[in-house]
Amino acid sequence: MKLLIPLSGILFLVAFISSCNSVYTPKPKGYFAIEFPVKKYQAFDQPGYPYTFEYPTYSVITRDTSFFGDKPENPWWINIDIPQFGGRIYISYKQIRSKHQIDSLAEDAYKMAHKQHVDISTGIDDSLMKTRAGAEGIFYTLKGNTATANQFFLTDSVRHFLRGALYFDATPNEDSLGIVNDFLKKDLLHLINTLRWK
Repeated sequence: MKLLIPLSGILFLVAFISSCNSVYTPKPKGYFAIEFPVKKYQAFDQPGYPYTFEYPTYSVITRDTSFFGDKPENPWWINIDIPQFGGRIYISYKQIRSKHQIDSLAEDAYKMAHKQHVDISTGIDDSLMKTRAGAEGIFYTLKGNTATANQFFLTDSVRHFLRGALYFDATPNEDSLGIVNDFLKKDLLHLINTLRWK
């Protein structure tokens, strides 16, 4: 009987220790399910604006009245708000007066994509673009937890220069915003491909 008690204690201890060695699989982080609207577009073709394009029907265009607290340099700066996702596409426009100005504006767009995000971004893809309407430019795709993952500029190299950048009213998080960025990137590309200068 004395031998039976220590033996049962040892068996209990072995069973207890072996049960602790089960493989634990952590659950991945979960995010809310996102319902995307059907892709439909409408024309932005306002009198007096030097450009026209198509934008999503689930967005709203407002005139940009403030540039870091100052008034924009011309009345053709607009914001395309996407309320469902807390997103905003900032569109700025400049009239070109010289070849030097084009180079300076392209350099500024490069700096805004590269130098401002170099410490945060895990990679930046530059894609040259040329539309059927004769607009040329670069589309920047930034990876990592950057404030903006998609931005671009377009020009006709003579009179027009337009820049766009998509931002969200949320803390940058590539994991949670990635699917929305991919969805809205298609809208940015549609805007680019339907852009016409006036």
